[in-house]
Amino acid sequence: MVTDGPRDGLRERSKARRREAILRSAYLLFAERGFEATTIADIAEAAEVSPRTVTLYFPSKLELALARSDALAERLGTALRERREGWLTLDALEHWLREEITHRSDLDDLSERMFELNPQLKAVSNGRLAEVVQEGARLFAKENGSAPDAFGPRMMAATAATIVAELCHDPANADVDGAMAFLRAGAATLFPATLGTDAVPGAAD
Repeated sequence: MVTDGPRDGLRERSKARRREAILRSAYLLFAERGFEATTIADIAEAAEVSPRTVTLYFPSKLELALARSDALAERLGTALRERREGWLTLDALEHWLREEITHRSDLDDLSERMFELNPQLKAVSNGRLAEVVQEGARLFAKENGSAPDAFGPRMMAATAATIVAELCHDPANADVDGAMAFLRAGAATLFPATLGTDAVPGAAD
């Protein structure tokens, strides 16, 4: 019996290449001309596709601009919710940070160039990351027997959100060891009786 497997795989790879071409063209234009000055037609021309194709992949220009950072935020949320058995929230966060920084692509670097020229986009991106970190704060509060809106979890969430944004937007100067030591010290101060782990996520398989 003949299946469409190989043909479907080729189609998916073609779609992935087209999507990346659209993203790359958009980020280059946003970095050179600015987000507001760049049109969907400009992006389509640079990517050698039709404007309709651009909007089929990305319904809005903002969604296109934030596609990479939204995917990053989604990965963070998944890492915190589905952390390895025996890991605390901070263990999962550390492992995720190390993975993200290690496996960055040139498209991620290009998106950072775009953010530097368009700080309004960077602010939106950081806000969405902060929302995911806030979800992590609820998990952290549960680990430590606190209410999610108590002082300790709120402080940890605010600090973690800042650290995540800084490290992800400036990976060349990222000091994960220092950042996590700072977070763990803060957690130990706020929750001395309940926090404690000898896990070293960065060394895990």
